[in-house]
Amino acid sequence: MIAPMRRVLPVDRSDGDWPEFDTASPAVTGSRRIYAIGDIHGYDDLLGALQQAIAADMACYPAEQVLIIYLGDLIDRGPNSFAVIDMIIDHKENPPANAQVMCLRGNHDEWLIAFVDDASIISPWALKGGLETLTSYGLSQNDVLAAVADPDIAEQIRQQFLLRLPDRHKDFMLSLPLSHSDGDYFFAHAGVDPDRPLADQRREDLTWIRDKFLLSRKNFGKVVVHGHSHRDTVESLPNRINVDTGAYVQQVLSCVILEGQDRHVLQVGNIATQQS
Repeated sequence: MIAPMRRVLPVDRSDGDWPEFDTASPAVTGSRRIYAIGDIHGYDDLLGALQQAIAADMACYPAEQVLIIYLGDLIDRGPNSFAVIDMIIDHKENPPANAQVMCLRGNHDEWLIAFVDDASIISPWALKGGLETLTSYGLSQNDVLAAVADPDIAEQIRQQFLLRLPDRHKDFMLSLPLSHSDGDYFFAHAGVDPDRPLADQRREDLTWIRDKFLLSRKNFGKVVVHGHSHRDTVESLPNRINVDTGAYVQQVLSCVILEGQDRHVLQVGNIATQQS
């Protein structure tokens, strides 16, 4: 399942003009190599394979300082969100040598966080992947579906969930930041509002934005590395890098490696089409 090695990820300028980048210097990282991981969506097997691939890459290409950053949407849709959260907490608490591990908050992660205090969240959440997350915590599928239309059952499910939610999971999810800036790169789950400075981004845009950001050819001030809007392959553009390759759609989990001016990609899962 592990991709044999990193592959060069060129900057794609083939789709029309990028006038704001005609004289711009290439984006560079700070003093450390960065591994940025796309949306996992409850696929613990893909996560385990990618963690192994990153460890192998670090062994093959040693670096003095490393940042491993998860771009959010850890949960929902896939079979084992519980295990994914456990694995990422373990990765954060026991990082590889010379590495820091951090994780950002995605829109699906926000649903779980909101459900801790608000049972009504189950109505939109359960049908968008929350059902799989709640059953991974041992709740009944039939009860979760019944809760979508019945507020009393929804509150019962919330109470049951709180009993099954380990403190380490709750504390971890509540602690997730919305963004991170490093060198000439800015990391957020969904993207940014092109009309706002990076320092003035809103929560809803960092976790939810799509077309206004995806269609923009603006220079945002930094290259935005994001997930949220899955594509068949990693998008590597002058102003953004999209790392979401549809773990729950095509069973491919991707990671971009940023170091100096270089961009590379690591992938696990159904990677045959990605390498063609």
